[in-house]
Amino acid sequence: LGTICQVTGRCRKNRATAKRLIERYFRQLTEGCGNSNCTNEFCASHSAFQPLDNNSAAAKSLELFKVNAKLCDYYPSVRSSTDASSQMGSKMSVDEFSDVHYLTEHTVCRILGFCEEEGDYAPLIRVIGRIFSNADALMKSFRKDELSVTNNLESLTSNDEKQRETSKKEDASTRAALPDETPNGLPDACELTVDIDAVRRVYDRLLSIDQVEAALVNALIYLTPNVELDLEYLDVYETSPDYLNIFIIVMENSNLHSPEYLEVALPQFCKAMSKLPLTALARLSKLWSTYDLPHIRRMMETFQQLITFTVVSNEYDTENLVNDNETVVAATQCLKIIFYASILGGEVDVEHNEEDEEDSESNELTLHELLGEERLYKKGPRVDPLEKELGVRPIDSIRPLIPFEDFVNDSLNDVIEMDKDFTFFKVNAETKFSFQSCPFILNMITKSQGLYYDNRIRMYSERRLTALYSMVQGQQPSPYLKLKVRRDHIIDDALVRLEMISMENPSDLKKQLFVEFEGEQGVDEGGVSKEFFQLVLEEIFNPDIGMFTYADDAHLFWFNSSSLENEAQYTLIGIVLGLAIYNNCILDVHFPMVVYRKLMGKRGTFLDLSDSHPVLHQSLKGLIDYTGSLEHDMVLTFQISHTDLFGNPILYNLKEQGDQIPVTKENRQEFVDLYVEYILNKSVERQFKAFKKGFLMVTNESPLKYLFRPEEVELLICGSRKLDFEALEKTTEYDGGYSKDSQIIKDFWEIIHSFGEKQKRQFLQFTTGTDRAPVGGLAKLKMIIAKNGSDTDRLPTSHTCFNALLLPEYSSKEKLRERLLKAITYAKGFGML
Repeated sequence: LGTICQVTGRCRKNRATAKRLIERYFRQLTEGCGNSNCTNEFCASHSAFQPLDNNSAAAKSLELFKVNAKLCDYYPSVRSSTDASSQMGSKMSVDEFSDVHYLTEHTVCRILGFCEEEGDYAPLIRVIGRIFSNADALMKSFRKDELSVTNNLESLTSNDEKQRETSKKEDASTRAALPDETPNGLPDACELTVDIDAVRRVYDRLLSIDQVEAALVNALIYLTPNVELDLEYLDVYETSPDYLNIFIIVMENSNLHSPEYLEVALPQFCKAMSKLPLTALARLSKLWSTYDLPHIRRMMETFQQLITFTVVSNEYDTENLVNDNETVVAATQCLKIIFYASILGGEVDVEHNEEDEEDSESNELTLHELLGEERLYKKGPRVDPLEKELGVRPIDSIRPLIPFEDFVNDSLNDVIEMDKDFTFFKVNAETKFSFQSCPFILNMITKSQGLYYDNRIRMYSERRLTALYSMVQGQQPSPYLKLKVRRDHIIDDALVRLEMISMENPSDLKKQLFVEFEGEQGVDEGGVSKEFFQLVLEEIFNPDIGMFTYADDAHLFWFNSSSLENEAQYTLIGIVLGLAIYNNCILDVHFPMVVYRKLMGKRGTFLDLSDSHPVLHQSLKGLIDYTGSLEHDMVLTFQISHTDLFGNPILYNLKEQGDQIPVTKENRQEFVDLYVEYILNKSVERQFKAFKKGFLMVTNESPLKYLFRPEEVELLICGSRKLDFEALEKTTEYDGGYSKDSQIIKDFWEIIHSFGEKQKRQFLQFTTGTDRAPVGGLAKLKMIIAKNGSDTDRLPTSHTCFNALLLPEYSSKEKLRERLLKAITYAKGFGML
């Protein structure tokens, strides 16, 4: 049924497109293209064309469509707002500029000068309407090799001269970077032929004239449907790469975000741009990456404004999806070009990549393939086609031109139906657009919902496969990942069980986690798992074990390069991190950002050192900036020293015979690079490789790497340390007879707000199982406070699985405070209530 629907959808789309093409042929045969010098024998504007009646023209249109005959560009007559007398008076001027078939800065200034002398802009409006509505004419306009307007300086004011000089200085880098290569060393596909400086100067002059603005809007409306068809069905870019000039010229219009364009012109233009082939999109991205920040930001804001305007102007629900809105989809795809341009134009590091271990491919059919579900559970991270074409990834960005956060559209995120979008992303990617294919526009909450659906479907799949295997093999394997551990031997028990699973059947790690503490009666609905993670982390990060070192200056943990523990211990902590993401649990982990960058495929660099080893970073930065004599003042060599687990010094040569190579001004950068490479990568390679292996055992088939940046992965694992209890109070629900107006509830919140930071975190730990806020803040926690009897000496209790606090109705505020403090301070373990 799904396949039939997809084919039907494509047929409808093809029929609609065919209808539009036939209509264009019909108009060409009956009305002509408006070009008095037309050379197309199948156009009414051709001098030798024999007029046809409507029926004959309709039949001829079908014939031309079948043979894919030549289509003329349409030259509309753009009427000005002048009255009839001024139109009659401008007859001579129309004839005078009828030979203008493309624009140069000189031509525009000449026509402007004429119009200003006559006091009538009608000739200019006609020329602008004719050229900007014709793809071929616009493509040939503003060429670099044409006569510059500098030969006609007399027609320009001194103020215009100053503006031109300023523009030249601002965009010198644009012309210098093309066509050879961009500042990041990415070669351009072919030479840029449009003079961007001239285009900007022309727009500065034209947009100050109100009548011309209307002509530009109308011309764009005429232009874009034809451009869209040319790109989609005539492959015009392949035969003429200069076709890209149309989009370059139109995007220089600084008024595209204004209301006049948002209704029709800009949506149509975005649809046409989205039809450009991949090589053209990459070329646009490379070009725009060379622009200065104000220009690239203006383009980003133009597409964002169109998305927001369209979203707020319509209503969306589960039946009417925003994914089906062509304008929003096309504008999002256009925004992707700017997103990668922002990365290319900023600071990037396309090197320093970790080598990913390739999974051995099996020729055997999996059960998912036998069931026809391979699309839903396909392995390997996605790679965006534009990203691959450009050879740069978001994780390669050190500092983009525009902050990543500015590409997020909150209005759009509010109306996305994530369950439907996830289905499009995983199953119907070829026929349905998913916003997860453009993750830069999604906020953390929306992306985490997508990840949640992916995880849950995998858990459901594993349960389903377990049921199938049990029927075939006659066994009863568990549909869950069950861990039974002793509280005082938690690491040993967890390590043995998880190591056994990872060796015998790693797919079991994809099952839903179910933890049982030996001798305790708690049933794991999520809360027991939370405490399991907390206790494992407390044990693993205990300095006495020596797996990690703690930096007092950074308040962060780092891998102990001289640890005596075997690799299985590090694999365990990697599995724990993966399981936390997979089971939607927040962990109290204190890693530097470089750990998450390395997990996502990057090696540690000097910039990462400021976070993980701030003192060393300052020392090496001082070395780089030192102006004195390094040989005499510092007496450093390419041999470094650090201490092992027991405080004994360890010497290491960064280069062969490093102890005999002095550090000088000439080689100090090499020394710093090798030092950083050793500290962040080589010295902990064994430990980190095992750690990453455990992490990927759980997340290797997840869209985690595709959807999230390293800082977002940290937020996903660790939650937010920013606690807004005002927001928590507003979203808390009440049960069992309590309401927000109950006196004890008012007293409760007054007590909570009076707590210090430590006590607030203890309360969160007691109620939810973690002292961190989830993605989206405490407002997303959905805590419940339920009445648990009348006044009593019993302490408050909680169901951490459901973020529920069971609160007796104490007789006084003082008693409530005393009981609550005792409960959150000494609570530990699970028992039957």
